Amino acid sequence: MSWVNVCGYQVLQPERGVCALVDGRQVALFRTHDGVVHALGNQDPFSGAYVLSRGIVGTRKGEPTVASPLHKQVFSLVTGHCLDEPAVTVPVYQVRLDGELVQVAVSV
Repeated sequence: MSWVNVCGYQVLQPERGVCALVDGRQVALFRTHDGVVHALGNQDPFSGAYVLSRGIVGTRKGEPTVASPLHKQVFSLVTGHCLDEPAVTVPVYQVRLDGELVQVAVSV
């Protein structure tokens, strides 16, 4: 596993997503109100469109989530599981801060 520099922490606005190309993959990054950064695959598995970074960030039973902007299925930002259809998931990427720099882990 290696870490890829993605963006500055301040670039991520709370409760808004951004998309980054990380090692050839579209990754949706989210900073929640508590300051935690989460990273998921950007592809909506229901439509095939790369749009999760434009989804609506919220919570369900205390778990941070994003709702797809197309069909509104809700995904956990922690596990990547669809909370509406648990058999469906999106990839989750490890994230860390190196000072003010956001880094995402990729497999080597």
